[in-house]
Amino acid sequence: MSTTNVSIVADQAAAEAKRNKRITFGVIIGLIAYIIFSVIQFEIASIPQKWSSERAALFILDTYAYKDHVEFTWEQPDDIEISFEGGFRAVYQEPPAWYAVGTQFDTVQFEGDQTMRVFRDRIELHGGWPDLTQPIVFGRDASGSPAVLSSGPIPDWVRVTENKVEVRPSLFERLQVYARKAEIHRYEMGWGYFWFDFDSPLVGTGPLEALGLMFSGERVVADQSNPALIAHEFFNNDMWFHKEVFWALAETFLMAILGTFFAAFVGLPLAFLAAKNVASNQSLRFVLRRLFDMLRGIDMLIWSLIFLRAFGPGIFTGIFAIAFTDTGSLGKLMSEAIENTDKKQGDGIKSTGAKKVLRHRFGVVPQILPVFVSQGLYHLESNTRSAVIIGAMGAGGIGLQFLGALQTGTDFENVAYMAILILIMVIAIDQFSSWLRRKLIGLT
Repeated sequence: MSTTNVSIVADQAAAEAKRNKRITFGVIIGLIAYIIFSVIQFEIASIPQKWSSERAALFILDTYAYKDHVEFTWEQPDDIEISFEGGFRAVYQEPPAWYAVGTQFDTVQFEGDQTMRVFRDRIELHGGWPDLTQPIVFGRDASGSPAVLSSGPIPDWVRVTENKVEVRPSLFERLQVYARKAEIHRYEMGWGYFWFDFDSPLVGTGPLEALGLMFSGERVVADQSNPALIAHEFFNNDMWFHKEVFWALAETFLMAILGTFFAAFVGLPLAFLAAKNVASNQSLRFVLRRLFDMLRGIDMLIWSLIFLRAFGPGIFTGIFAIAFTDTGSLGKLMSEAIENTDKKQGDGIKSTGAKKVLRHRFGVVPQILPVFVSQGLYHLESNTRSAVIIGAMGAGGIGLQFLGALQTGTDFENVAYMAILILIMVIAIDQFSSWLRRKLIGLT
C-alpha cells in the first residue's frame, strides 16, 4: 500500500473516530437534558415533600393489626358504641375486657398503665404516656369547638386545629375530638376475627380449638355437626369473606391457565408456519410475523379493555386478553427456536423416506420441546400475576377483590391477606412448573 493510501485510510479512521465521539457526546447531552426536563416537568423534586411517613406507617400497621373504635356524641354521651374496625355490623353487645364501665367515668386500658378516662363531657389521659407529667383533658370549649381543657404543657403528639383535636401518642393509640363527637382507636396485633366472624357461635375460637371440636362428640350447634359448622362459619365469614376470596383466586388461576393454554395451542402451529426452515411461502411468513408483532405489541391491559367492551365484565375478558398477548410472544419465541434447530436430525429422518410432517414431528419437535415447555410454564406463572391486574380492570377474580379492599381505605389487613394468597399461588405454580418441566424434559 502506498504512502498516499495509508494517509487516506488514517484520515478516514480519524474522521470516523471524531464522528463517533460527537455522536456519543450528543447522546449524553440528550440524556442529561431529558433527565433535567423530567425533574422539572414531573415535579420529581417535590416527591420528598409529598411523602408522609405517618401515612405509610399507618398503612403498614393496618396490614398486621386491627383496631377497635369507641365512639360517642357530646349530645348523647351515654350512647357509647364500641365496634370492631368501625363496622356497623361489628358492634360489641357487651364491653370488651379492655373497656371498664364505671359510675363516674369509663376507662379504656392500653398497654401498661396507659389509660383514657371517658367522662360524659370530657376525656382525660392518665398513666405513663410519653412526655406526660400530669393528666391532660380534652373536650369542648365554651364555643363548642374541640379543645385542650387542661392548662399544663401539651405534648408534641397532640395536634390542635380549628375543627379537630388529634391525639396520637404512638401508632397503636389515637383519640380524635370533634365538635360533635369523640372517637378512640385502640390497635391490637393480629388479624381479628379471621377464623370466625363477630356473630358466629364459634367467635373467639382459634384454629387448634376448632381442630379439637372437629373430633369432639359434643356439638356446638345441636342440629349441625362440628366439622360442617366450622367449614360453614369459616367460609361465610362476613369480615374476611373467605369464600369470595378463594372463589376469586380460583377464577384468577382459571384465567391464567386457559389463556396460556389457548396461546400455546394456537401459537405453536403458527410458529411452524412462520419459520424459514419449515414454511417456504415468504408472504405467509411475513403476515404471521407481523401478526405476532401486533398481538404482543398491544399490551395485555389494552386487550383487556377491548374485550371488556366486547364481552363485559367476567373471566372471558381476562382469558382472551392473556391468550392474544401470549400468542404473539410464544409465536415469535417458538418460530425463532424452530429456525435455530439442527438440520441433521431432519436429514436423517428424511433419508428413511419419511414425509415432511413426520420429519418435523421427529426432527424438530424434540429439539424445541424443552424451550416450548419452559416458555409455556414461565408464561403461566407470569400470567397468574397479570391476571390479578386484569381482574382489577374488570375481568373479575382476586384482582377485583384486591381493588375493592384498597378502595375502602381501611381494609388493609384484607389486602395483606389476599396478597399473601396470591404469593402462595405463584410459589405453588412455580414449584409445579419446575417439577413438570423436569418430568417432560427428562431431567432427574
